[in-house]
Amino acid sequence: MSDKVAVLVAGSWGTALASVLAANHPEIYLWTRNQAQADEINTAHTNEHYLPGVVLPKGIIATTNMEEAVRDAKAVVIVAPSSAMRQVTRSLKAYWKEDMLCVHATKGFETETMKRMSTVIAEELGCEEGRIVVLSGPSHAEEVVRHCPTTVVVASLDENAAKQAQDLFMNNDFRVYTNRDMVGVELAGALKNIIALGAGMSDGIGYGDNAKAALITRGIAEISRVGVELGANPLTFAGLAGIGDLVVTATSKHSRNWRAGSMLGQGKPLDEVLESMGMVVEGIRTTQAAYAISAKLGVQMPITDQIYHVLFLGRSPREAVEALMGRDPKAELESISQETWEQWHT
Repeated sequence: MSDKVAVLVAGSWGTALASVLAANHPEIYLWTRNQAQADEINTAHTNEHYLPGVVLPKGIIATTNMEEAVRDAKAVVIVAPSSAMRQVTRSLKAYWKEDMLCVHATKGFETETMKRMSTVIAEELGCEEGRIVVLSGPSHAEEVVRHCPTTVVVASLDENAAKQAQDLFMNNDFRVYTNRDMVGVELAGALKNIIALGAGMSDGIGYGDNAKAALITRGIAEISRVGVELGANPLTFAGLAGIGDLVVTATSKHSRNWRAGSMLGQGKPLDEVLESMGMVVEGIRTTQAAYAISAKLGVQMPITDQIYHVLFLGRSPREAVEALMGRDPKAELESISQETWEQWHT
């Protein structure tokens, strides 16, 4: 088998992962729909729109031809926005082979169906969901592409596939752990974007560190609560995909979700925020999906509920905070039932 790896698509995270892979493998193909972007990557070795000021490894070959990108590849890494995942995977199907390793690094849900990305990929490729590997964790593209030390997790029900993904990515700058809790890793990576929006709103209002720390802490409790209900291991949310990714996304200037939330907290309307961002803010679509999931399961997600009202129902961020602070008194550790917790310890 060749040492070729294909990455779909050439956004900031896809480009950063292609850069990681280029340090390990001689032949990295990066697929994009945009011919001008492909030409820029191939000639100038830059992707200025997504990663300004970064020089990319010359081993990355950009192409708009899906067949050229995927043909004879030993692995395909899908980093499409959640809204485009089904379409991109459907295009991949014609060139997909059963022996290819499939990794995805997209943090979100398909809003219309509330499905996780691995489910969408499996449906379109016609393979078992357990064969797919999820890559997640605290990993801003802007830092990864500059070789800042980064640690992530890859999860799959297929331990051999997870180990292959670990070997595919791991190097001196990019440390990779494995995890069998694919559902938990995927849910944590998606749901933390909602809490990051809330943290940004809090900062935009000017509420300070106390409020943000509370949002992060109660946010991980909220994520764990719905995650366990959907079959995740609660310990996953204390790891890289959970609290690790939540902290970095809720506190960093690199976080699109934090930046979008900060602008909303300053009183800017959602349409203006999205126009100024110029890139996908996954937390907005994820809020829609999580709001529907919590209603369907009957699981309380108060932070998600308030952020949904801010994004889609006209509530101001200050009113949302007042609603959260005015909730009935609760016990801190009531989030996960003893019965659910014990199933992981028997």
